[in-house]
Amino acid sequence: MELRALRYFVTVVEAGTVSAAADRLHLTQPGLSRQLRQLERELGVPLFDRVGGRLELSTTGRALLPLARDVLTRADALRWAAALHAQGGLHRLTIGAPTVTLTDVVSPFIATLAPDDPTIDVLGADGRTPAETLRLGTDLAVGTTREPPPLACRPLAVLPVWAYVTAGHPWSARDAVTLAELLAEPLIVLPAAFTARQALDAALTEAGLSRGVPIEAANGTVAQALAAAGRGIAVASDDPRYGLVPLSIDLGGRRLTIRLTAVWDPAHPAAATVEAFAARLGTFVRARYDAPPD
Repeated sequence: MELRALRYFVTVVEAGTVSAAADRLHLTQPGLSRQLRQLERELGVPLFDRVGGRLELSTTGRALLPLARDVLTRADALRWAAALHAQGGLHRLTIGAPTVTLTDVVSPFIATLAPDDPTIDVLGADGRTPAETLRLGTDLAVGTTREPPPLACRPLAVLPVWAYVTAGHPWSARDAVTLAELLAEPLIVLPAAFTARQALDAALTEAGLSRGVPIEAANGTVAQALAAAGRGIAVASDDPRYGLVPLSIDLGGRRLTIRLTAVWDPAHPAAATVEAFAARLGTFVRARYDAPPD
């Protein structure tokens, strides 16, 4: 049995469909289906029930899924340990985070690294929890949720979600705007997988408010571009662009924010190095945005 086949099995379960998994794995759908059938033959049990042209995880598949994930985790740990022993340290570190965080937080942090620091790779993880991001093979995950043990967490910073208006908008001289005021204006929001959108939706639910149909932009840069073009007010956590003015969103005694958290596996062979990088990242982001810790 090949580890690759187990990884295919786990990826299909996490992606939800064979076609989505094939895209993620850069395989053809028929080729991935053949690999799954071969794995089932090797194990001697069906991992999926084929219902109406779709694959649904079988009872046996549900029982074996945690074991498959454990095997893959241990194999990754073996590779990490071998690389550390072969190279004498951690020379490459992969950070997974939402796209906005990679652009506005992680990338500027990378620019401050010294020549003898590990080389940093990044992985976009919009819509994923930190635990899911770590399972994709990252060394350090940055998100807005804390994970329970055995994973380790470090608060990084509390960052604002902004309402972006043009310099000519009547609110441009203000520091903040309320949710009720925002709802009276055309809104430009991000897709549901983005943390700024999730924070806005949660605040509206908590306040018992509902909004009309907003303009949904592909990302924060496009949202701000639309706001600059006069299409509405952009709600995003990105750094300001296009001469827009950022306003805090007043929730009645507190501001709309997101809490960045770094998560890693203490069993990582270079856990001390990963934790040290998490601490450095937290120091950097708090200084860059003059932001308080969580």
